[in-house]
Amino acid sequence: MQISSRFSVAVHVLALLALHQPAQDSLLTSERMAGSVNTNPVVIRRILGQLKKAGLVEVRPASGGTFLSRPAAAISLLDVYQATEVVEAGQLFSIHEQPNPACPVGRNIQTALNETLQRAQTALEQQLAGVTLQQVALDIAAKAAVGVN
Repeated sequence: MQISSRFSVAVHVLALLALHQPAQDSLLTSERMAGSVNTNPVVIRRILGQLKKAGLVEVRPASGGTFLSRPAAAISLLDVYQATEVVEAGQLFSIHEQPNPACPVGRNIQTALNETLQRAQTALEQQLAGVTLQQVALDIAAKAAVGVN
């Protein structure tokens, strides 16, 4: 199982917005963001829709700009994850359905794994909650300043 790339693309887009300086740069459109991500603008617009619904961005279609709805320091990676990944509480990991109840392993695998997988999801969410968009943006800016790829 793998988390979709929506999360990393959303962080990429939000980092662009956090580092964007409107006085110096032109407006950030979905086309410009797509160029940075190296994807289709439609993909960016879908993700922006999710981020807008979560209250993380403001999209101004007529003027062609997208802006953070709150300071980057007030947006955690958990906020982004919850906006882009459709995962219900305690449901990050799925366990195959309908194992053979006549088999002792099949009969007990779900209950044997549930607690461990729930702890793993909680650990992931706690880690994401502890990192802000501002931290990511500052890390990107520092790497860009010294020419780190």
